[in-house]
Amino acid sequence: MIESPDDRRGQLSPQLAMRVAILGGIAFAIFGIIFFRLWFLQVLSGDQYLAEASSNRVRRVTIQAPRGEMIDRNGNVLVRNRSAVSIVASPTRLPDAEDPARERLFRRLSWVLGVSTRPRACRFGSGRTREVKRRMPLQCRVEQSIGALPYADVVVEPDASTAVYTYLAERAREFPGVETRTAWVREYPHRTVGAHLFGTVGQIDEEGLRNPKFRGVRGGTVVGKNGLEYVYDHYLRGQNGWQRIQVDAHGRATGRPLRSTEPVKGNDLKLSVDLDLLRVGQQALVNGKQLAQQNGNPANGGAFVAMNPDTGEVYAMGSDPSYDPSLFAQPIIPEREYNELRDDPDRPLFNRATQGTFAIGSTFKPVTIAAALAAGKTHVGEIWNDTGSWRSGAQVRYNAGRTIYGSVDLVDALSVSVDTFFYDLGARLNVDPSGNPHGGPLQEWARKFGFGAPTGVDIGNEAGGTIPDPDHIRELQDAERRCRRRDRRDNCYIADLNETWTVGDNVSFAIGQGDFLATPLQLATAYAAIRNGGTIVRPHLWMEALNAREEVVDRYTVKPGRRIEIPAIDTIREGLIKSTTDPRGTSTDVFAGFGKPVYGKTGTAEIVNRPDQSWYVAYVPDEQRPIVVAAVIQNGGFGAQAAAPAVRQILSQWFYGNPGRAVAGSSTTN
Repeated sequence: MIESPDDRRGQLSPQLAMRVAILGGIAFAIFGIIFFRLWFLQVLSGDQYLAEASSNRVRRVTIQAPRGEMIDRNGNVLVRNRSAVSIVASPTRLPDAEDPARERLFRRLSWVLGVSTRPRACRFGSGRTREVKRRMPLQCRVEQSIGALPYADVVVEPDASTAVYTYLAERAREFPGVETRTAWVREYPHRTVGAHLFGTVGQIDEEGLRNPKFRGVRGGTVVGKNGLEYVYDHYLRGQNGWQRIQVDAHGRATGRPLRSTEPVKGNDLKLSVDLDLLRVGQQALVNGKQLAQQNGNPANGGAFVAMNPDTGEVYAMGSDPSYDPSLFAQPIIPEREYNELRDDPDRPLFNRATQGTFAIGSTFKPVTIAAALAAGKTHVGEIWNDTGSWRSGAQVRYNAGRTIYGSVDLVDALSVSVDTFFYDLGARLNVDPSGNPHGGPLQEWARKFGFGAPTGVDIGNEAGGTIPDPDHIRELQDAERRCRRRDRRDNCYIADLNETWTVGDNVSFAIGQGDFLATPLQLATAYAAIRNGGTIVRPHLWMEALNAREEVVDRYTVKPGRRIEIPAIDTIREGLIKSTTDPRGTSTDVFAGFGKPVYGKTGTAEIVNRPDQSWYVAYVPDEQRPIVVAAVIQNGGFGAQAAAPAVRQILSQWFYGNPGRAVAGSSTTN
């Protein structure tokens, strides 16, 4: 075959062949290196790198927003925040629940935090699904939180010391699922002063997440638990921020945050309270107890309320004994300290000013006068001839100390507290229980003055008290029957099933005793109506909400109070001013030389098998600084000997900036 000239090719030269061989060898070597490297990564080291890839992840970390502060009417800080380092347990990164490493982790962590490792009964779930296991206190709390909120981080220590968080940071591998974060801790610079008003905070729990008040709140958020912290949580809470950070298998950050949103501080609350008056009022209760004890009465507690009788602004409110709320800022309260508070017979956690219900004794007498005047059972000019005793059938009752006052008019009967006159009014105001199960004019006017129902003060959990009437007796008897059936007992001692309403019940009610119970705040509200001409104000502590720029974002609007027409109100006022100025007045010696007119009334409530309760309530009609104050000293004896001196100290602080020395009055009447 003859080849075409175009098909002929030149022969490959030796030099070119060598170059091709070299390039081919290099390419083959590179390919071999790549092949063996891929084989090494995928086959020999694949499991290792898969684990590393799985352990490097992006986490969203919540940045706690500082809660708003609380300040008094003058700008003094009452509750504030302090920057701290918190120790947090992350449920998704803890060892498995059945892994022994989990228990070892909590044992080590408890040791680091100084928490007991002694196992105790720990309840999980509720109802039929409730399970009891023995766990260390720290582990119990974390496990319960995880059970309620499976994916929410749990703060195990909100305020770790430098030594603690340094130790944990250096040994992160020994504490999987545990990390440190910047946090804010609630601080109470005045310790026990105002504790019952401010309330406490804590991480939201399962019950809180079901509360419509906290709709939209994420698990792990710090919210108000009670008091003002709870009522105004929507102002105080603020908005949490967050960060997206890359972490390794031990939860340690491996670089700068990938993305973040800054937290927004909550609004500050400006309250109507006066810090100095809070302090003096709390100390005045202690002084009142000491005076009572000097007179042989084992006083063991008390409460006071000071408020504006025209607007309802609460200037101060306190309960004795008190407690330090910073104890409850901890996620785990030291068991010994909590047990001391819980088991203290004087109940320091109990707010006597709004939750304590007591017989208020003769401080109720202005209400009895108003009811009798309105019902036409007495008149302003009536003269009562007091013989020192009052008889109804076989029953005989006496004035306090069996004092005999002779002829007195309505004003004198109030100023010197003539019990026999009010016994008689109680009998006149009684009604047939079959015709009116809700009682007569006395019960009606007690309700008009605000007794028997909560005042609506904005700290929540307020008692309503008790107004005795035939219905009340039947309610107690129904409770007695239910108790006997439920517990299969012969007697629950709630009520006597044979008891019926009698005139004696109304007679006791007329002097603020019997089954009648009221709070100090209700008493202050009733006397505010006498001062302001018949308006039942709604007590409140909140005045304004302020943002970070101190701009007012919301403020309390004083709502028109309920009006009542108090008959012969000037006559009642005259009796109150004479009780502090007339030589025979029950508190004249207490307020001698005070410098301002004080309209006041003592109360001495007799309690079966216990010392008397000492009461005093007063108002000063000062146009610039109007105030009404009510105080009780439990087991304190006569009103003038313990409660009245406490009220004088509070009024002295309000008007003169100096409480002065507590001096007991000499009156031994009601």
